[in-house]
Amino acid sequence: MIVAGIDEAGKGSVIGPLVVCGFRCKDDEVDLIREIGVRDSKKIQREKREKIAKILMDTFDYEIIILSAEEINERMENETINDILRDCCLKLIKNLNADLTYVDSFDVKAERLKAELENKSSKRVVAMHKGERIEVVAAASIIAKYYRDKLIDELKSKFGDFGSGYPSDRKTIEWLKRDLNYELNIVRKKWKTLKRLNQKTLSDF
Repeated sequence: MIVAGIDEAGKGSVIGPLVVCGFRCKDDEVDLIREIGVRDSKKIQREKREKIAKILMDTFDYEIIILSAEEINERMENETINDILRDCCLKLIKNLNADLTYVDSFDVKAERLKAELENKSSKRVVAMHKGERIEVVAAASIIAKYYRDKLIDELKSKFGDFGSGYPSDRKTIEWLKRDLNYELNIVRKKWKTLKRLNQKTLSDF
């Protein structure tokens, strides 16, 4: 049986791209994935995560969808971020063509997401919160984070150090306020963070 996992990196970021990864393998290869060191990408230091990502990419099948902040801004004129993620998942489910696909749920109601994805893809799907507990989802998470880290490095070399790009990062907020950086096309204009910048002081973040 072929199993797949889907996860994203950058959903909550206010700066930079959203990366969605689909990863697949045979069900009897899951032990090998575990032996490689696959687990929740947020719990692995970047250097080790990059090594694991490269091994996974050299050994197994995967697919990446990258949406720039500019693309997200355009699509969010008519869609929500969850609509965008759902569309990405459907594309990956179709292309990976696994017998069973696990999805780290971005919908607060995982069963609702499962039903939508199964109905539109005609494939077996399990949507769950904290999906990184499943090895194929953790592998997708590691590869997605690997790609996004590289893209963020490229943006920083051009636009300066804006921190992690997440609204919880003080460095990110300071960068956004500096010289109207939030007008740049690497910033997601629809995020509430930007609306608050003109209403609150920096210390409020």
